[in-house]
Parts: sequence; structure tokens; C-alpha cells
Amino acid sequence: MARRRLSYEGTLVLDREGLSKLLADEEQVVALIAEARSRGMEVVISPLTIIEAVHARTNKPRLNWVLSGLRVVPVGDEEARAASKLLMNTGLHGHKYAIDAAVAEAALREHRPVVMLTSDIDDIAKMCGERVRLVAV
Repeated sequence: MARRRLSYEGTLVLDREGLSKLLADEEQVVALIAEARSRGMEVVISPLTIIEAVHARTNKPRLNWVLSGLRVVPVGDEEARAASKLLMNTGLHGHKYAIDAAVAEAALREHRPVVMLTSDIDDIAKMCGERVRLVAV
């Protein structure tokens, strides 16, 4: 039997800091995610966010449990080209901002309204403009 796709009322995107704070069970981030879910929002991350946030001291069982409740959005050739275009349009360099660009690109293609929990307000704002509401964590 095929799984039915739920209809969500918007999307909450986590960047590295959002995921790190969720893994650390920080009250502010846990509360923001709970609020988003209560409003019917889907919580998503880029696969690159996982790579960026995980380190040797990451609690692997906690990571697996947290990831089981998130949708990991795909990053393929088309998404990479769109992220590259964001960098070119904003004058940012991929060497420093590649993962931010991939996360911003993912946010821009999600179901609106889109909110992102991020510690990088300035650079993400350059790439997303007014289309994504940014919340500092």
C-alpha cells in the first residue's frame, strides 16, 4: 500500500545551527519546531546540513531519531545549478557559501510560507530575499 503524502501548510527549514540546536535539545529550537508542527508546517533539511552539523561527538542514536522526524530534501544537478545561480546573483563565492546556497535554494522551492531557523541571517537573506522568513537561532 502506498504512503499517502500529507498536505502541509508551509515549511520550516533548518540550517546547520538549527539542526545542531535540535540535536542538543535546546529549548528555543524545540519550541519553535513544536509550534511549526502545531500549525501544520513540515520540517525539512538539506542533506548537506547533516554533513555540516555532524561531528565525532554527535549522539548518533539522537541524530537518527531526530532525522526520522524530518524530510531531507534532494540535492541533485538541477538544485546545484540553482544554488550556483543564487551565489552568482548575490556576489557570494561557493568556496565559503556553497552549503548556505544549497540550503537557501531548498528553502526557495518549498511549500510557502517558508520559515528558516538560521544563525546566518545576513547571507541567507541575500539569497532568499523576502520569500523566506528568517528566524535567528
